[in-house]
Amino acid sequence: MKKDKKMMVLFLSPALLIFAIVFIYPVIRTVLMSFFEVTRPSTAISEWVFTGLGNYLNIFSKNTFRRSMSNLLMIWFVGGIATMILSLTFAVILTSGVRFKSFFRAVIYLPNVVSAVALAAMWMYYVFSERYGLLHNIFGALGLTSLSKIKWLGTDMKLWSMIIAFVFGAVGYYMLIWISGIEKIPQDLFEASKIDGAGRIRQFRYITLPLLKGTLKMNLTFWSVNAVAFFVWSKMFSPVDSENSTIVPMIYMYELVFGSKTVTTTDAGAGAAVGCVLALCVLVIFFLINRLLKEDDLEF
Repeated sequence: MKKDKKMMVLFLSPALLIFAIVFIYPVIRTVLMSFFEVTRPSTAISEWVFTGLGNYLNIFSKNTFRRSMSNLLMIWFVGGIATMILSLTFAVILTSGVRFKSFFRAVIYLPNVVSAVALAAMWMYYVFSERYGLLHNIFGALGLTSLSKIKWLGTDMKLWSMIIAFVFGAVGYYMLIWISGIEKIPQDLFEASKIDGAGRIRQFRYITLPLLKGTLKMNLTFWSVNAVAFFVWSKMFSPVDSENSTIVPMIYMYELVFGSKTVTTTDAGAGAAVGCVLALCVLVIFFLINRLLKEDDLEF
């Protein structure tokens, strides 16, 4: 028995060591850095100057950070509702016995295979373009002149355009998770309810939805993590300089740590504080999801 334990330790030690170096140490260093004045991430610890909560007070006093957090809230809330509803709708349809479901499943999931950069470029130049974009041409052909003149990439609409494009690319991923949850529900329940006279809508309301509580928790958790890590789409919709209409905390943190045209003096300590705030947001959301969506005996 002791020999087995030694062998387990021997085999696990390299993996645990790598995990500690690659994950645990950077997390601890980032949390500590958020309480110090640090110019660059590579600055020696001996040169750090303790400021306490100074970095946190500093970032919350900046209009740019507050705007980035409000943009992130819009992406998470509005985009989350749209993504969950659309993905669940597709999942229910594709598990209801529709023909060619494998084909439709592949088509809906296809945007996840395409690079986010290419997908964002497609939406910007071929869908939202004011001159020859798809929406411009469709509304113009239908005689909806006012809608055809909407500047989708203008300052007022750019955030909404970005959310629409992001949701389009995310629906297929969450649809597959919904499908996996629906396929785990015993078919006996649907057959029994059908015998009792329950239609599709009543089956969905009283059987499918209650038994997808665990799947909903998983989707909301994944969506929260992906929304907080929102970076590429914001960069693509504002490629030159960050704009208040599209800036998100990850972009703001990147500019604080590595600098930009508008941020000439780097501040790794403030950047670390932004990262800690985002991590705290994810933890709070995860806690609320687990408290509000408690699994019960109906889960399979």
